[in-house]
Amino acid sequence: MKNYLIILVLAIYSFSCTTGYRKAESTINESDMTRIVTEFASDEFQGRKPFTSGEDKAVAFLEKEYKRIGLEPANNGSYIQEVPMVEVTNSPDKRMKINLWNAAIELNHEDDFVAFSKQLTDNIKVRNSEMIFVGYGIVAPEYNWNDYEGINVKGKTVVVLVNDPGFGTENKDFFKGNEMTYYGRWTYKYEEAARQGAKGVFIIHENDQAGYPWSVVLNGATIPKLYLQPEDNYMSMCALEGWLTLNAATELFSLAGKNLTKLKDKAKTLGFKAVRMNARLNLNIKSTHKFATSRNVIGILPGTERGDEVIIYSSHWDHLGIGPVVNGDSIYNGAVDNGTTTAWMLEIAEAFANLKKKPKRTIMFFSPTAEEQGLKGSEYYAKNPLFPLNKTVANINNDLMLPYGPYKDVMITGYGQSELEDYIVKFAKEYDRYIMPDPNPHTGMYYRADHFSFANAGVPALFARGNCDSREHGKEWALKKEKQWLNNNYHKQTDQYDPDSWTFEGIVEDARLFFRIGFELSNESTFPEWKEGSEFREKRLKQMKEE
Repeated sequence: MKNYLIILVLAIYSFSCTTGYRKAESTINESDMTRIVTEFASDEFQGRKPFTSGEDKAVAFLEKEYKRIGLEPANNGSYIQEVPMVEVTNSPDKRMKINLWNAAIELNHEDDFVAFSKQLTDNIKVRNSEMIFVGYGIVAPEYNWNDYEGINVKGKTVVVLVNDPGFGTENKDFFKGNEMTYYGRWTYKYEEAARQGAKGVFIIHENDQAGYPWSVVLNGATIPKLYLQPEDNYMSMCALEGWLTLNAATELFSLAGKNLTKLKDKAKTLGFKAVRMNARLNLNIKSTHKFATSRNVIGILPGTERGDEVIIYSSHWDHLGIGPVVNGDSIYNGAVDNGTTTAWMLEIAEAFANLKKKPKRTIMFFSPTAEEQGLKGSEYYAKNPLFPLNKTVANINNDLMLPYGPYKDVMITGYGQSELEDYIVKFAKEYDRYIMPDPNPHTGMYYRADHFSFANAGVPALFARGNCDSREHGKEWALKKEKQWLNNNYHKQTDQYDPDSWTFEGIVEDARLFFRIGFELSNESTFPEWKEGSEFREKRLKQMKEE
């Protein structure tokens, strides 16, 4: 009888927890998401660019929503974490002159190249800087790879290929095959060139290898850039950073007596040696700087038993502000980037707030600034966390959630990285979903959204959503819709809420699934880990040994 009573009590407790969970989950709905996106992506918010009135409106909106939901201020009684930044506006010469032994070439700004500088000085002058082709510009000891071996590039300008040597090989044992590693990201290439002492660095752009067209490079390069405020005025970085179009690079190499196609093939081979181009570059950049403070917006639901341990949901609030007039419109509304995901996160927060039995661990809802400027808000948080990183269980981030109905798949970007994926495997079937690795791993999306700031700091981070297999229309239709959106709306004034064609049903399903995953994590005592082979694993192992 005693054992029977114990079993009965446990059954009642389990039923109560499940019932309470399902009631909370049911609060995630389309009408709330429609309201959030309609307001957050309206013209009133002026494109939500940091340092503008659009930031003020976005921050006020998020604070209002956090208070309505019942989230507590995370930062000593405030929802705000100030992020000290500097806005840099660069004006390079309209033409970049390159002198060769028996010829010269002038490349046109925007058509052939873009150039910018982090260095906080009014005038950047690069004179007769020797140009050297250093393959992919990678130093990766774990792959026994060093493109800079045997060459001194101090004071010189290096030219590098986008992506990494594994691209196009289908060989998972060579870097990661078609899946881009961090070594393939433009941010890494600029960082490594600076470590090598280079004066300048140019990346040769190719659409497939980069994962986006020249128009995206151009858009990002020609607007003012935001950086975290540095201690050294970024004088340790290259004086000159930039991109070359493939056509311009091909012509330059040809005039230098080099065959770029053959050099690209050689650059994929172990032991590749850098090539002097017999060319010298000249370019001036005028630069102005504005120091200001932007804001991360952070709310929490404190844990009942292990409140010092935290699970972080994140979705950036910022977008690109106001740009040139295109078809009568100049506002980058950012309805998908990142309005839909903001709705996803706020609905998950409301579900947690509606739980009768609160989670044992703290749940944080994090709206970082300046994602569009290189993940700066999340980078700042990772360097200045409100909870210790070794007490941070996981980051669950999302971005660019398409409002085209429910999906059968859960597409995991960075598939194979961490044990967080196992939670998707565990619960996906409950929601009639299945796992799909990102079909375009060569684009390096795992390194292009805010979860990367946490991953790079050692914290297991998840980026996953329905994307590839429409429940109603199938895979081909979903692929077509994604391509249409990327080509027509990504980082354009046309990224606007469309009441005639949008439905939030799929984003609701994603929110319910990831609420379920966070709920499970919040009531456990273990910490998910990086999987073998992840470049972040060693950092986390070391981190978890710290007091």
